[in-house]
Amino acid sequence: MKIIVLDGYTLNPGDLDWAPLKELGPCIIHPRIAVEQIVEKAHDGEILLTNKTVLSAETLALLPNLQYIGVLATGVNVVDLEAAKKHNIIVTNVPGYSTNSVAQMVFALLLEMTQHVGHHAGMVRDGDWATCADFSFRDRPLIELAGKTLGVVGYGQIGQQVVQIARAFGMKVLVQTAHPEKYQHESEPEFVDIDRLFSDSDIISLNCPLTEATRTMVDTAHLARVKQGALLINTGRGQLINEEAVAVALEEGYLGGYATDVLSQEPPNKDNPLLSAPNCLITPHIAWATNEARQRLLDIVVANIVAFQNGEPQNRVA
Repeated sequence: MKIIVLDGYTLNPGDLDWAPLKELGPCIIHPRIAVEQIVEKAHDGEILLTNKTVLSAETLALLPNLQYIGVLATGVNVVDLEAAKKHNIIVTNVPGYSTNSVAQMVFALLLEMTQHVGHHAGMVRDGDWATCADFSFRDRPLIELAGKTLGVVGYGQIGQQVVQIARAFGMKVLVQTAHPEKYQHESEPEFVDIDRLFSDSDIISLNCPLTEATRTMVDTAHLARVKQGALLINTGRGQLINEEAVAVALEEGYLGGYATDVLSQEPPNKDNPLLSAPNCLITPHIAWATNEARQRLLDIVVANIVAFQNGEPQNRVA
């Protein structure tokens, strides 16, 4: 079966080995292709692998040989699942591969906002410490995490890992999840509704999936509830927040800081209000991209295809 990778560069820019995938059949790997090139480049493909290249109903209708789509990620919003079902195309994803890496990124962003390591290291390089009269130099407040309240929105694998790390820092944890009844047997953490989470948390971490219920959930109304100077972290999806509302909250100062690895448009438009907002830290969607997580992703992608070829598809979403 012919395998075609539509956008393989972000998964493997050259530091991983494609060999296990190539052993499964004829394989063409594109670093990236435009949506309008899909039909031309993949018309004879039976297996397509996509990360962020959109496979719409119109595109799927023009790929008569296609039997299987493997999404090189956990989220599958890039594939029209109803159209895939209509054409009897199996769709799989890769759950859980980046749990540790994304949870680690939550605290990398949080520590930068509270300890300002990169900022102060830059000032040392610029000579500010060398010209200081004191042995210790800082130009902004430093914040201790112990005793602070972390509100975690979403309690999947990543949210649960974030909670564990927060406990190691001595933080109190509040959690909002769409299905709190699943965790009635747990004495910790404390499960609350979204309004209380926003009003009682010193720091809020968004670790929930993007759904119609969560789209732009962080809006002006919710931001109006936060504690003065609260910090907000987003390693989920850019569309979980109203970016204009967050920018205003930062400019007016009642939101103390926003750190995000995701934006509503990636790469961002130059007029994205967050790019010029104060106390805003943006990284270019790298939480998932540690070497270990990407290798794990590739291993699961290969295992998914083997399972499909053996007639027992795993991690199936359609």
